[in-house]
Amino acid sequence: MMKKDAPRGTRTGFTTGACSAAAARAAVIGLVTGQVPDAVECLLPNGDLVTFAVQDGRVDGVGGGASAHAMVIKDAGDDPDCTDKAHLTADVRLLPERPGEVLLLGGSGVGTVTLPGLGLAVGGPAINPVPRRNIEANVRAAGASLLDEAGFEVTISVPQGEQMAKKTTNARLGILGGISILGTTGIVKPYSTAAWRASVVQGVHVAGTLPEGVVVLTTGGRTEKFVMEELPHLPEAAFVQMGDFLRYAMGAAVKAGLKKVVIGGMVGKLTKIAQGETITHAGRAEVDTGLLADIAAGLGAAPDVCDAIRQNETARYAGERMDALGLGQAFHTALAQRVIQTLRTRYPDQFELKVLVCDFDGRKIAEAP
Repeated sequence: MMKKDAPRGTRTGFTTGACSAAAARAAVIGLVTGQVPDAVECLLPNGDLVTFAVQDGRVDGVGGGASAHAMVIKDAGDDPDCTDKAHLTADVRLLPERPGEVLLLGGSGVGTVTLPGLGLAVGGPAINPVPRRNIEANVRAAGASLLDEAGFEVTISVPQGEQMAKKTTNARLGILGGISILGTTGIVKPYSTAAWRASVVQGVHVAGTLPEGVVVLTTGGRTEKFVMEELPHLPEAAFVQMGDFLRYAMGAAVKAGLKKVVIGGMVGKLTKIAQGETITHAGRAEVDTGLLADIAAGLGAAPDVCDAIRQNETARYAGERMDALGLGQAFHTALAQRVIQTLRTRYPDQFELKVLVCDFDGRKIAEAP
């Protein structure tokens, strides 16, 4: 079980996949023994054996027509996850006509996949491959004594899933009607970047299945709103908020075979990209204001202005100084061109590149090429 005395903000939790596997295992135990337990030990994908409390357990029917129901309430630990307290529910039915098989279905509140690119069958439930294997492994372990004579039909549902999904990017990825069953380890780490990183890669792969052949990468909500207004002809699934994860987004674009990559950003993140940073988080590296001073000098800015830009710690300052000289658009255009030069060096001839630059109010300043 989780450590309840962990320092505030560090307490780990469990994924929707782990909770689903625990609920399924408890329901299968109910079919084997005639009673669903109040707690169940479940093997996580990372190899940990964890005890989960089980709610609402019941066994209905007897013999070949028997079914069982169990529910595990997700505890996300200290992670601000919109699926915290979700009721991961498993309904397991015996299939006498299909001995040895485990059939996994999605019920109410589990999303349905409607677009390719997710590594999941279109029309099937949004239960990712690792949780899928983990659920089946737990079902087989708990139900080994019955599998010679029958199979199991396991339906995972989440009563609040449709509402929870509105707080996710599922609809944009073509996952409709509920949440995804996720988790590569079974453990949720507070404020983990892994989930966001994975969603960026997933989003780029979905964009790669669209006929437009373009992905639009942005650094946040403001820049995404800006590029959506600039490129209204593109479907929503073409836009991916990459945040700081440029390297993962670009790698996914290469893998997806995209013909064009558009990057929307503001001066700070774009400077990080221009200077060669592939993870643009503020804590990873300082902004190279020397690069900005060189751009300013190339546009004819006076030496004292260039020195001031070089000695300041922020990219925003450089933009404001150049704006004051009437060189703001030229400066941001030159910066966008530097971004393209840097990315072309790393990804030569792999896709057409375009950079759109907005100010801190989300208004367009420049673009390149």
